[in-house]
Amino acid sequence: MATFGTLSDRLTETFKNLRTKGKLSASDVDGTVREIRRALLDADVSLDVVKSFTATVRERALGDEVNRALNPAQQVVQIVNEELVAILGGQQRRLQFAKTPPTVIMLAGLQGAGKTTLAGKLAKWLKKDGHTPMLVAADLQRPNAVNQLQVVGEQAGVTVFAPEPGNGVGDPVRVAKDAVVQAQRAQHDVVVIDTAGRLGVDAEMMKQAADIRKATNPDEVLFVIDAMIGQDAVTTAKAFQEGVDFTGVVLSKLDGDARGGAALSVASVTGRPIIFASTGETLDDFEPFHPDRMASRILDLGDILTLIEQAQQAFDEEEALKVAEKIASEQFTLEDFLAQMQQLRGAGSIKKMLGMLPGAGGMKQQLENFDEREIVRTEAIIQSMTPAERKNTKLLNGSRRLRIAKGSGMTVTDVNQLVQRFEQAAKMMKTVARGGVPQIPGMGPIPGGGGYGGGKRQAAKNKKKSGGGSRSGNPAKRAAENAAIASGQVPGAASNAPAGSGFGIGGGAGAAGGPSEEEMAALQKLLGR
Repeated sequence: MATFGTLSDRLTETFKNLRTKGKLSASDVDGTVREIRRALLDADVSLDVVKSFTATVRERALGDEVNRALNPAQQVVQIVNEELVAILGGQQRRLQFAKTPPTVIMLAGLQGAGKTTLAGKLAKWLKKDGHTPMLVAADLQRPNAVNQLQVVGEQAGVTVFAPEPGNGVGDPVRVAKDAVVQAQRAQHDVVVIDTAGRLGVDAEMMKQAADIRKATNPDEVLFVIDAMIGQDAVTTAKAFQEGVDFTGVVLSKLDGDARGGAALSVASVTGRPIIFASTGETLDDFEPFHPDRMASRILDLGDILTLIEQAQQAFDEEEALKVAEKIASEQFTLEDFLAQMQQLRGAGSIKKMLGMLPGAGGMKQQLENFDEREIVRTEAIIQSMTPAERKNTKLLNGSRRLRIAKGSGMTVTDVNQLVQRFEQAAKMMKTVARGGVPQIPGMGPIPGGGGYGGGKRQAAKNKKKSGGGSRSGNPAKRAAENAAIASGQVPGAASNAPAGSGFGIGGGAGAAGGPSEEEMAALQKLLGR
């Protein structure tokens, strides 16, 4: 389920009703604020946070900034977005590294919050960033906690310091202290200490965590909290803040059926920033927490920047330029198509990435039905072809297609459909690469499909081909096409295409929630424009 799915649905529905009104009265604002309050309370957000949030939104929504706005509904959405960012912590806070290595990071939290798995995720993330982390098994109470950390460390490809067997044996404070000395000796620049938790807050756990903190003097103490525990998050966070204190928060299990209360309450109540979010079961499902991006996800406005960052990590820029050249010169083959798909899979869950697009909440059913195994099946078909067949699909006669179907465990129909889709896609990509307007079979040109001036270039080509005018035998059609050419439009292109988002969540470039200049610049850079 999408992050904050229920809350996002409720807020999106509230704003949908608001957008039908040209001017907002005080009663419209009150009704909207009432729905927001209900949505937040149902999401288990702390009552104090809800009261403060809705009071600020109401005051701003009744102010001059909305009354003078050309689109009052969008202005209210913008206000809610800004206030959500504020209660989620405002600015992103990065990890603070020690001036003299090693940087010591201590993890604290209740048992079951996911500390041990999160330690592996954090270590892998740090390793990708060029650090040499070492995990420390200082949870010596929970059965098999030491073994679990060793397994997670092996998966992450990092060193694990585990001198004690655990299961009630060993001194966790001494282990943590010795770990820092070992890290200096072995030149590990980051130490991540996994500490013990309890099923509930108790004095013994707090004392142990406080002793480890005193012995190691960590640069960061990260409080790991289960995003699904709702309002209990506030009580637990306050107890840890008083007993141990922490410098930042990590939200775990953010991919579950979380109603969002923990995330929306803990930063505001404790005054400590959320630094990371764990968004899935694999070690790669881990990301820095950006309050502004998370607010956009909650309001179904998308998270374009995170999507771009994930794509940049997965795709080789040099390879992408080579592929672009191949597309333009009609040399794009199934071999290249296979390589692109494998890179796409390397970026993570495609369903999750699609969920970051603006308006993805309106496509919830389609996203749920999306089967990522289709990519595996497509790969199997292409891998069952010979290198020559991948380079030239015209070689694929009936007997070859039957052989490929048997080799991939698919049907001849599946092979035929793949080849047909590939040829159509290659043709469309070639048109776009040359600045033209791509044609969708049976639908004609895509309005604005030429992207950066492509439509005008195509219009010039059409004009050149026709000697400056239409050659249609129908007088009415000829007159219409000549008028279109004169105005610089492409004959046949739809003129009544709706402006704004393709997902139906707002207006044009100036609409609240539309891509910002920063997002567009990043997107253009990624596309090599």
